[in-house]
Amino acid sequence: MQPGPVFVAGQERSGTSLLYALLASHPNLAMTRRTNLWRYFYGQYGDLADPANLERCLTMLLRYRRIAVLDVDGERLRSDFLRGEATYARLFWLVEQQVADRLGKPRWGDKSLDTERFADPIMAAYRGARILHMIRDPRDRYASVLVRWKSRRGDVGAGTAAWLASVALGERHQRRYPAQYRIVRYETLVQAPERTLREICDFIGEPYRDGMLGMAGASRFRDDGGNSSYGPRTVGVISADSIGRYREVLSPRQIAFIDRVAAAPMARMGYLPEPLRLTPHDRLRFSVADRPVNTGALLAWRARAAYVGRTGQKLPAYRLLPEAGAR
Repeated sequence: MQPGPVFVAGQERSGTSLLYALLASHPNLAMTRRTNLWRYFYGQYGDLADPANLERCLTMLLRYRRIAVLDVDGERLRSDFLRGEATYARLFWLVEQQVADRLGKPRWGDKSLDTERFADPIMAAYRGARILHMIRDPRDRYASVLVRWKSRRGDVGAGTAAWLASVALGERHQRRYPAQYRIVRYETLVQAPERTLREICDFIGEPYRDGMLGMAGASRFRDDGGNSSYGPRTVGVISADSIGRYREVLSPRQIAFIDRVAAAPMARMGYLPEPLRLTPHDRLRFSVADRPVNTGALLAWRARAAYVGRTGQKLPAYRLLPEAGAR
């Protein structure tokens, strides 16, 4: 099977940007980050064989800030698209290929959150595609969200629901596409970066290069000290000191909720439950307040996710450049 594009999937604060930086430093891989093409554009403008639909799609695509920074040539994109099959997957390929051509690299890849939701159409469209799905301890992931964004972001019920959904998709896809889909644990990557990266390179069909660990292909990410929520890091050094930091951020009752609701998939992913001993007062609050409230948030997240799965996710207005001529 010929090598196809490489996708990095997973939730926010799961190490997706770290893996992006490592892969972007391979001489054969042109990696883009946060394009969210499948999330915001796939199927959103109808049949692209209809010229009106195509123009609506291209107009929004070229106004989308995350595509604008890639300096995509809109006229070339339109011209190339009209010479072939009118599908969203091909349109996305042409966008990414422009970036790869400019960088002089033979193969492209993309890191966008929640790409696991689109694994089936990606595999159907791109022969030889590889998807690397980052998974992190759900307690550390949620703690990192809280520290990074200084807000609850849906509270622990929603955070647990998102993790459970991501893991379920990852396990399903890995069974269905064993040669093309791989779950990568954040903890494994940061604790044994060279060994893990060698295994990843073998999986995607590329030779390992020593310079990848230096992250020179993602200098902005590297020079910012990486993607840790817990303060600056030494430039170019992959640190494992964020593992287990949830104990400093989450309350015992929050940890207890995640441990109980996500127990089975956590065990399958190699994450052990916390040996907690709640006080009688905390046990009462957990049973009477925390568990029902957090379960409600979990169910609400699932309902919203099901709705978005049916309708698609609209491109937010704040992610668009102003229209030409607008003040």
